[in-house]
Amino acid sequence: MGRVMDIALFSGSSGCGMEEAMIVFMDDDQMDGHCCADETFTVNGQDDLKLSTYDLDLEHQIFLVAFAKSFIDLYVPLEELPIPSEGYPPPLITHDIHILDQVFLI
Repeated sequence: MGRVMDIALFSGSSGCGMEEAMIVFMDDDQMDGHCCADETFTVNGQDDLKLSTYDLDLEHQIFLVAFAKSFIDLYVPLEELPIPSEGYPPPLITHDIHILDQVFLI
């Protein structure tokens, strides 16, 4: 029982590096007994899947289009929203209202 050195799902896996070490230390006639072993397995998929398509009637299509449009309109960027008081100047503050009415937060 050995250790897993590399796993690949959709491409070839790289070796464990022992091939280079075996070439340096052993002759070509002893290369047959190296410690690395390649193992592969295949998982069969299902071929009998039933794909179904749903036909939407006109009422459902109208509802989906209206829902999608209203949902997308919720995320309008803030730069595009109109400013209602853009043309009006702010009021002039002549007196401090809190002091005049003697309303203090304690």
